[in-house]
Amino acid sequence: MKVTEATDAPAYQIRIIDGVTIAPSPQWLQNRLMNEGIRPINNVVDVTNYILLLFGQPLHAFDYQKLDSKEILVRRGKENESLVTLDGETRQLSPEDIVITNGTTPVALAGVMGGLDSEITEKTTTVALEAALFDPLAIRLTSKKFNLRSESSARFEKGINQATVAKACDAAAALIAELAGGTVLKGAVIGSQVAVEPVEVTITLARINSYLGTEITDEEVQEIFDALGFGHRQEADSYIVSVPPRRWDITIEADIIEEVARIYGYDRLPSTLPQGETVAGHLTKAQRLTREVRTLLEGNGVSEAISYALTTEEKAQQFTDKSSQVTRLDWPMTEERAVLRLNLISGLLDDVAYNLARKNNRVALYEIGRVFYQTGDSKHELPTEVNHLGLALTGNIYEKDWQTQAQKVDFFHLKGILENLFDSLALTDRIRYQKTAAIKEMHPGRTAMILLDDQEIGFLGQVHPSIAKDYEVSETYVAELNLDQLLAAKTEQLVYQPVSKFPSVTRDMALLLDERIDNQSVMEIIRESAGRFLIDIRLFDVYQGKNIEAGKKSLGYSLTFSNPEATLTDEEINQAIAKITRNLEEKVQAEIR
Repeated sequence: MKVTEATDAPAYQIRIIDGVTIAPSPQWLQNRLMNEGIRPINNVVDVTNYILLLFGQPLHAFDYQKLDSKEILVRRGKENESLVTLDGETRQLSPEDIVITNGTTPVALAGVMGGLDSEITEKTTTVALEAALFDPLAIRLTSKKFNLRSESSARFEKGINQATVAKACDAAAALIAELAGGTVLKGAVIGSQVAVEPVEVTITLARINSYLGTEITDEEVQEIFDALGFGHRQEADSYIVSVPPRRWDITIEADIIEEVARIYGYDRLPSTLPQGETVAGHLTKAQRLTREVRTLLEGNGVSEAISYALTTEEKAQQFTDKSSQVTRLDWPMTEERAVLRLNLISGLLDDVAYNLARKNNRVALYEIGRVFYQTGDSKHELPTEVNHLGLALTGNIYEKDWQTQAQKVDFFHLKGILENLFDSLALTDRIRYQKTAAIKEMHPGRTAMILLDDQEIGFLGQVHPSIAKDYEVSETYVAELNLDQLLAAKTEQLVYQPVSKFPSVTRDMALLLDERIDNQSVMEIIRESAGRFLIDIRLFDVYQGKNIEAGKKSLGYSLTFSNPEATLTDEEINQAIAKITRNLEEKVQAEIR
């Protein structure tokens, strides 16, 4: 037999046992395997499992006649290639998987499970016994990919003793010949092998005692090394410890200290208090502002909710106009929690529905949490995590009593909460609202994008009635903001000014406009035109109906002017009003009523 050398198996060899007779194993062997939770199969397979327990070395036995080849090649799987494993399942292979082949066709999933076509049966007379060493990461990825855990894969994932690969194969061949008869053909067919040397770690006794807080002597530490079977020699103040290959998990100084502590006895280690200087902790700017946001929202009567970060694919992609792939779990426990969310609103609506179903008809919730954007093409690329703020309001803002009527939550109640938030962060003058129909889950006539310095940071509006019906909620208003972006915005230092000792002047004006012109556009024109003495604009009336032309609306504004250095004259105010009027007529074809 020829075994082609392959980099995917640093150590690989085959032994051939001819003339075997397949039969049940002796009782002692069956008992040993059953005590370890392994089901006895036959004398050949049971020997490989016994050696697995004895050496920690996984082995696999092939029916040599069924290989249909005298060549073994270890390689990566190919696209659209498949293998039927011993459990009868067909596995679709990929270049991520290492496979054992007969030169062309896969016959085993390396380090995980053998193939059904080459399994040992009662008709087997010649056994090809394989012993190998595989990359732990590759075995783990394949095992996870197929959700296929085996005794073999568990060993390879954690690491095996590289020095006993050949010894385990020789012991297994001898035991098979003893229990199943037959002859072990002379020599092993070696495809590749590794030369394993003991690992040397340098450490001082002072270092061990410093870490453990002990006063172990030279004699004691040498006894511990001898008990562990570690060779050692002393050079000056240091010990050079030779770690045998059977302890492949020990490679650094900290590993030696851990082993010394284990043998010395954890119960003998002294209890000590932490030493050294402590530094008072403090909040970062983002943490401090996040706390302020929570305090402000709760002061506005909104309660905090915590929703699942995992949801369904459909809900994950709702309430967003950003292009992003979803991040899926490989093995979700339920389809309801299969992908990471791209929004907070869907989780808040589930919370609203839960409350409404229990007769809690006034619900105001907010959540601060992460959403997960996946922009790369690779499924192994980690998603980008962004902190968002979500709000949801439904029900009555005021309940009916002896002197007032009940009032339902509307768009402007939610907008008012957000404006309080922006004011507390000193961002009011940089925020704009722009109507939108880009988010299909939102009501197209009652939704606005929120812009900070003309950059989109979120939206607010009413949930579309059809979506509200799907979530089993009543008329609900929601908002979602990019909190990271909001808190990262630079704010100017507040400058306090004394109250003007000169009187302010208020002028009202009513405009007749096309109904498609929004209030924000009008207010921006007024601010640009009014000059430096305008200190406040307030919309006090909106009217459509009788005596107003169809397709038109009337807006009433109250403008407040003040000069902190002198009393304003009628001429100054009239000039400002004239300029405002002229620009409104030119830019939005407004008629002054």
